[in-house]
Amino acid sequence: MHVKICGLSTLEAAQTAIDSGADYLGFIFAESKRKVTPIKAREIIRNLKGNVKKVGVFVNESVEEISRIAEYAGLDIIQLHGTESQEIASQLSLPVIKAITIHSIEDLIQVQEWKTEYILLDLPKNQTAPIKKTLNWEEMKGKIPYSKHIFLAGGLSPENIETAVKLIQPYAVDVSSGVETEGTKDLAKIKAFIREAQCKEEELI
Repeated sequence: MHVKICGLSTLEAAQTAIDSGADYLGFIFAESKRKVTPIKAREIIRNLKGNVKKVGVFVNESVEEISRIAEYAGLDIIQLHGTESQEIASQLSLPVIKAITIHSIEDLIQVQEWKTEYILLDLPKNQTAPIKKTLNWEEMKGKIPYSKHIFLAGGLSPENIETAVKLIQPYAVDVSSGVETEGTKDLAKIKAFIREAQCKEEELI
């Protein structure tokens, strides 16, 4: 199971993710409490030890600005998390993860509509209803078009990753707030999440 730890802002948390077996590290350049500057991301990335893909998360940014930040910071993959078009994605020289917001099962049709290397399935933002703390994995089971590498996000944590992996069997799982304590990346939770994700995949083989 591939694992992406997103919303990183410190070298310690990023290195812990690598040492624990993460495959992707996410750095957010859009407005967010986890936003990092290109300078900070570059500093972290340059000091990392280990082989891992660095993902830059952008929301409705111009191709020129995305490309500038990607080159400066040393990114490997671009994640588009807004209302970007396929035309924007096609103009980027790096592989693209396109985030799709899943309001209902019908939204899964968008997976086939995008010509990007990866698709990320996520919850609607600012969702407070308890039923929407995670995606409806039971309903989604067997209904995701697997023509793409699917990243599963949306409310994942060390406590529920087992269920998510068993039902969806995605290419990768993506977590941010689920490995935090009071808004800060929790090193123990990062380790636990990666361990649980990888152990559950082994059980499926």
